[in-house]
Amino acid sequence: MKRNPHGHGRRYDEAVALEFTTSYLTDTLSLFRQYKLLAERAMAQTSDAGLYVTQHPEANSIAIIVKHIAGNMRSRWTDFLTTDGEKPDRNRDSEFDDPEPSREALLAQWEQGWTCLFAALEPLSDADLGREVHIRGEAHSVMQAINRQMAHYAYHIGQIVLLANQQNRENWQSLSVPRSKSAEFNRQVSNHERSQR
Repeated sequence: MKRNPHGHGRRYDEAVALEFTTSYLTDTLSLFRQYKLLAERAMAQTSDAGLYVTQHPEANSIAIIVKHIAGNMRSRWTDFLTTDGEKPDRNRDSEFDDPEPSREALLAQWEQGWTCLFAALEPLSDADLGREVHIRGEAHSVMQAINRQMAHYAYHIGQIVLLANQQNRENWQSLSVPRSKSAEFNRQVSNHERSQR
């Protein structure tokens, strides 16, 4: 199994295993962990300098996207049930300028955002899904607020993967089913050798 070159300890092919469940929250937490790992596996294949590359002056780098996701998470998930998800001290526009200057600082910011998310969601049960929360004054059920953020993070993590791939095409390790390997992947899933999630 090939290890990533930046020493973060995860294999490129390591995944969050699919767990059968009828719990919305259990599956949601698993999906959030899957998207988190997907972005981390992409960033691990990107050089330090590559995290800051932009395709044109109005485009975002991986570092900017990480800063934005982390800022969004801090705002949305801090005191999730009791305060508006758009915190008064959030400066969204600043999330698109001046990212953290090193990989280590950037990943620390990334982890802080995810810590806010998991701290908010892990104590909840499916009975909480109908509770009312607010984002910019708009009422959402807890379920709606979670779905909104899931879609938002998946959108940006897809951007991270694309940018990372564009910078490392020659040595890219696939983060999904590799080209021309579908039959082998299906066999491995059927034999419980790996998870399709």
